[in-house]
Amino acid sequence: MNDGCKKYIPFRQIPLPDRTWPQQTITKAPIWCSVDLRDGNQALIDPMNLEEKLEFFKLLVDVGFKEIEIGFPSASDTEFEICRALIERHLIPDDVTIQVLVQAREHLIRKTFDAIHGAKNVIVHFYNSTSTLQRKIVFRKDMDGIVDIAVEAAKLIRQLTEKEVAETGMNIRYEYSPESFSGTEVENSVLICDKVLEALGATPENKVILNLPDTVEMCTPNTFADQVEYCIRNIQHRDCAVISVHPHNDRGTGVAATELALLAGAERVEGTLFGNGERTGNVDIVTLAMNMYSQGINPQLDFSDIHHVRDVYERCTEMKVPPRQPYAGDLVFTAFSGSHQDAIKKGVDYMHAQESPYWEVPYLPIDPADIGREYEPIIRINSQSGKGGAAFVMQQDFGFNLPKVMHPEFGAVVKHACDKAGRELMPKEIYSLFSKEYLEVSSPYNLKSYKLYEENGDAKQEAGSAQVRFDGTLCIHQEDHAISAAGNGPIDAFFRALAQVGITDYKFVTYQEHAISRGADSKAVSYIHLKDAEGKDAFGIGIDNNISIASIKGVICAINRSKRA
Repeated sequence: MNDGCKKYIPFRQIPLPDRTWPQQTITKAPIWCSVDLRDGNQALIDPMNLEEKLEFFKLLVDVGFKEIEIGFPSASDTEFEICRALIERHLIPDDVTIQVLVQAREHLIRKTFDAIHGAKNVIVHFYNSTSTLQRKIVFRKDMDGIVDIAVEAAKLIRQLTEKEVAETGMNIRYEYSPESFSGTEVENSVLICDKVLEALGATPENKVILNLPDTVEMCTPNTFADQVEYCIRNIQHRDCAVISVHPHNDRGTGVAATELALLAGAERVEGTLFGNGERTGNVDIVTLAMNMYSQGINPQLDFSDIHHVRDVYERCTEMKVPPRQPYAGDLVFTAFSGSHQDAIKKGVDYMHAQESPYWEVPYLPIDPADIGREYEPIIRINSQSGKGGAAFVMQQDFGFNLPKVMHPEFGAVVKHACDKAGRELMPKEIYSLFSKEYLEVSSPYNLKSYKLYEENGDAKQEAGSAQVRFDGTLCIHQEDHAISAAGNGPIDAFFRALAQVGITDYKFVTYQEHAISRGADSKAVSYIHLKDAEGKDAFGIGIDNNISIASIKGVICAINRSKRA
């Protein structure tokens, strides 16, 4: 294989030493044109039928596309029928322009005009291949012959337009693509584009879309940007054109090539949802749009319900969005790594504490909620996960905000279970571990009854402040013991009561508490931190409608867990 690379010819670089695109910044969204129903559809194993295409068209409209290439109506009866259905059923909004593709061949152009008859806004997109390789192998023509094909097609399209406009008042615009622009000498691309602009009668008031396709991605993205900038700078009738790009993804850098082409001056982008298309696909417009969104730029496309977009796409195309697909994949907002989980949790906590108006969470380039993914797990737990991951799941999924000092202990419990299972643990499994470890601990000490009240002389009031008394029954090794004592607060009173049955080896360190539900049935959780006689940590958790009782339950839990250990 190593010697086999000798048969490939390196791509010729573009003579553009004073290129300006590296100093530019993307500041606004381009004009978007979806080619899902044409370029994307033709690449499917089973192309979409009429109803699927109509459903997909509606999705594209709902997302916000104003230019949609609906097909190649001269290619087949099915494609022709779809075009007519959209027009005759009045399914095209007034602010949406349909685009139809046609080769620069007379009979195909005439059939295309039959297909679009009666539509309100149409872009007639015609093309012929201009690349060095195609001229040499497929067409066996010199560049003058290729230019003649494009110019003759332009003249015919202009004639048919005049006829259609006279009959129906259609708003027709033109688009020309020197197909395989990426494999065409840049000086020849400039030549043919200028000739077509002249033949179409382009003016600054009636601009023609010049589409520069990266039909086969043959070079690094910076070289494609050079090609685009060269053409923009050298086309004689630049003020009469809208510069569009149509990148593919053969080298896996379609998004980068498009972004650099925008820096080079492109104003319009043709692509597909999730990058569907021939070979390795078209450029992914979802990724491009969300990349802009993450930089504070309104992409003018609405992906706030990415689940719906993905569902329609997968159903109509029978393609699957990969789990690592940017923004839309199942795992793209998921962290398994312990250090990533810790950083994400700290970022979320920081934003809540600071009430920051900006998104500042490590490892998450955007807020998943912005595209409707707030209910999906950001942190998932496997053997690679750290101590903060399990705590994050307990907080996000179940409302338990474990103190940081407890993270290593519970994290170790979860990690052991992951290692034993040899797979990822689901949130409900993590909760089950949590419950067994902290909420289902009732031996050797079981608090069977309890009562707290304030002491004020002979009067007994509900617990609040001042001197507090605890009365209760503690079962020790299946034997009940009545315990009662007063203290400065509920926890102090309870510790004094425990001393009556010889439980004296624990020192109270601290506790934290919060509500874990809302409304009339809200409960409180208390996290207790004790030290035993040897100075070892003992943690317990208690839950009750009464926060004081929750703390007492947490103390017993901590002591029981210490004894069990």
